[in-house]
Amino acid sequence: MTKRRDAGRPVRGVAAAHTRAGRTRDRKGRDRTGGRASGMERIARMPAQAQAELLAALGEEGAQWLLADWRLRARPAQLPPPGAWFTRLILAGRGFGKTRAGAEWVRAIAEADGTARIGLIGASLHEARSIMVEGESGLLAIAPADRRPLWYPSLRLLRWANGAMATTYGAAEPETLRGPQHSHAWADEIGKWPRGTTAWDNLVLGLRLGAQPRVVATTTPRPTALVRRLASDPATAITRGRTDENRAALPARFLEEMERRFAGTRLGRQELEGALLLDIEGALWTRDLIDRCRWTGRAPKRDALARIVVGVDPPASARGDACGIIVAVLDGKGHAIVLEDATVERASPQRWAQAVAKAAARWRADRVVAEANNGGAMVGAVLHAARIALPVRLVHASRGKSARAEPVAAAYEAGRVRHAGRLDALEDQLCGLLVDGGYEGPGRSPDRADALVWCLTELLLRAPARAQVRWL
Repeated sequence: MTKRRDAGRPVRGVAAAHTRAGRTRDRKGRDRTGGRASGMERIARMPAQAQAELLAALGEEGAQWLLADWRLRARPAQLPPPGAWFTRLILAGRGFGKTRAGAEWVRAIAEADGTARIGLIGASLHEARSIMVEGESGLLAIAPADRRPLWYPSLRLLRWANGAMATTYGAAEPETLRGPQHSHAWADEIGKWPRGTTAWDNLVLGLRLGAQPRVVATTTPRPTALVRRLASDPATAITRGRTDENRAALPARFLEEMERRFAGTRLGRQELEGALLLDIEGALWTRDLIDRCRWTGRAPKRDALARIVVGVDPPASARGDACGIIVAVLDGKGHAIVLEDATVERASPQRWAQAVAKAAARWRADRVVAEANNGGAMVGAVLHAARIALPVRLVHASRGKSARAEPVAAAYEAGRVRHAGRLDALEDQLCGLLVDGGYEGPGRSPDRADALVWCLTELLLRAPARAQVRWL
């Protein structure tokens, strides 16, 4: 029934309406919408007489179809682009309609192909459920009542009547994507994925079902390693958009307030205009600075090194932030090389202490430096319980993050620090630390960056003890 209706009179009637009324034009006949208006918006701009003729031609059944059909309600930028793309990236401002575009793409795939196996990946498992499935623009809300899939929350599974299935995942646990296979995937808000590149790589390695696997990524632009990687890939089909392109669906008061508050600001360019700004204004580190500090030589040998230190930023709780673990070396020339980011996520004290011990053993470190503000002596006790047979220095954060980080950033500027290879998650956090003490990077806390600051402060900035004679 649906196929006959879609292929019949209503489609021809709407096509005829577009031909008669077309887009809104100015007095010289030029298109004023720029091709960005939806079919419904164009119909709304038609003269009253033309609208009446259209409704009469469609009849009651056709009018109901007209109101429900996404292809007419969507703006062209919300619809899938033509071509044999593998990855589509929607980089757009808040309120653009990214979530609706992703959900409608998944619905179309599922309703057309009963063999489809679709991955739904949010920044966390909670967000995948609350936004992608149960949200106002999620898969349950947009589906017509007679075609709504069954939702099994305990299984993280959506099942359509024709057999198509979609499973939810959280990017914070990328290992859950290692193994499952999919024919399609929708990755939402990849700019805030805590372990973006790892989760993405595990996802695409599992896209091996069906004749034409595809993935759609939707996000407000943020200069994370994953977003930059996809945006710079010439094979990615990129859609860019602004918040005000969805003016017809957003409250006028909201648009006015956003314009008043954020017009002309960096935040406005990113969150409203959908611009991908590679460097954050006022950041202590920039992408260019880190790229200049990339180590390109051979891996240094342990015997020729002066000191190796493991910096640790312990989490306040196992359910909170990650435990930042950074390993760096000071060579004989007084230069520091950041060797490894061994950070662990959502780890118990025993687990992160073991991760510190393994990193220290792997690099034959001389010392562990750990922040003791959260837990005090407990941090030292946990590390010693992990049988770390080397000195542990507990440091207390008496100054703010910015004050602690500025001398380390200055060491980068002076060419005294190098990164051994790419350390994307760490570098994203460094580029989010601001001069005024704020943080605009991924995740709630710059745990990796804090661990690096403690590590390099110990190597580069802590004055060695000197023997002195006191005159009495």
